[in-house]
Amino acid sequence: MARPVVVIVGAGFGGYHAARTLSRLARGRAQIVVVNPTDHFLYVPLLPEVATGLLEPRRIAVSVPETLPGVRLILGDVDGVDLAARRVRWTDPEDRPAQIRYDRLVLAAGSVNKVLPIPGVAEHAHGLRTNPEALYLRDHMTRQIELADATDDPDERAARSTFVVVGAGYTGTEIAAQGALYTDVLYSRHPRLRGQRPRWLVLDVAGRVLPELDERLSRTADRVLRERGVDVRLGTSVQEATHEGVRLTDGSFVPTHSLIWCVGVRPDPLVGQLGLGTVNGRLVVDEYLNVPGHPEVYACGDAAAVPDLTRPGQLTPMTAQHAERQGRRIAQNIAASYRQGRRRPYKHHDLGFVVDLGGVQAAANPLGVPLTGLPARTVARAYHLLSLPGNRVRTAADWVLDAVLSRQTAQLGLVPPPGVPLDTASPERVVARH
Repeated sequence: MARPVVVIVGAGFGGYHAARTLSRLARGRAQIVVVNPTDHFLYVPLLPEVATGLLEPRRIAVSVPETLPGVRLILGDVDGVDLAARRVRWTDPEDRPAQIRYDRLVLAAGSVNKVLPIPGVAEHAHGLRTNPEALYLRDHMTRQIELADATDDPDERAARSTFVVVGAGYTGTEIAAQGALYTDVLYSRHPRLRGQRPRWLVLDVAGRVLPELDERLSRTADRVLRERGVDVRLGTSVQEATHEGVRLTDGSFVPTHSLIWCVGVRPDPLVGQLGLGTVNGRLVVDEYLNVPGHPEVYACGDAAAVPDLTRPGQLTPMTAQHAERQGRRIAQNIAASYRQGRRRPYKHHDLGFVVDLGGVQAAANPLGVPLTGLPARTVARAYHLLSLPGNRVRTAADWVLDAVLSRQTAQLGLVPPPGVPLDTASPERVVARH
């Protein structure tokens, strides 16, 4: 009898953990296939540390073939699903089309940058959702400070030393806090710039930074940003972006060559092509993570509108914590569909959040206990090491070396600006063509 085929679209938090859990439960009785544009799971929460030279990019890229030996990996961008024929179509890195039939399908395609219809943003801004984007940003920040040192024009120097972050959520707050420390290091290595400081701005239409967290954690992050000289402008956003800078909604113009876009995410465009029900662009599923009308199809993570059983009438937030646990629940429910175990609904209470602000600063609320400073920093790093499914020793080693050695700041030049357009779903494929 042929083994059932389970196809998992995406190797993010949801897809990777669905594959790992199902591989353990199936023990070779099912063929598990992961279709993903890259050969690794990316630990997105540590991207700000890659962008500021604390971690090397491979530390947060966990190899799928190495850590999921019983899983078949297919490199490709899924561009269609035939629900009637139970087939998934994809295009491989060399633009060759292919397809595979499935018995069970897991849609864990994740999300992409949310690009708002603001003039110039798509052309001049860069996000921070992938390793190519983080590598580009690290080189870009380094290059801007080096060009600021090279010029005698005070206006050009000021523009090149100004960095504007749009969005004061997790990513925006962390990259601003850690980026300010990184550019201070860069300035200290250029004698002509000593005695001055780079300028960082954080913009958000919300009334406080980290609006989704407890107010005490928000106040901590706000205080740390301001102590590092970051200009936090709340109730403010970008009206227009140009090559010379950004015009803000408060009417001011900020000369800059660095616009970092962290306003949030939207579900992968694949979701809108399936012809299935959606809520705010997310695929409708029931409490068992099944797509209504298609018992063989499951969805999780940022791509799925999962009902939050702890808050009736609401959806689970688009966080890594939920995506990981939803992936595991899907694996258990797929096993139950083959009479191994019992199908269970997804229900999860948040265990807390961590925000790493660099240096010895962080904000965390493990199990609802608010922490700041070094205790929070310790909790944040311990949480990340426990959550990383691989490369833990190498990651910890990078942190230890950073504590005792000077920061490495050399440009690598691996990712050109056209390689990380803000509005693409797969920057890795764009980079490969340059």
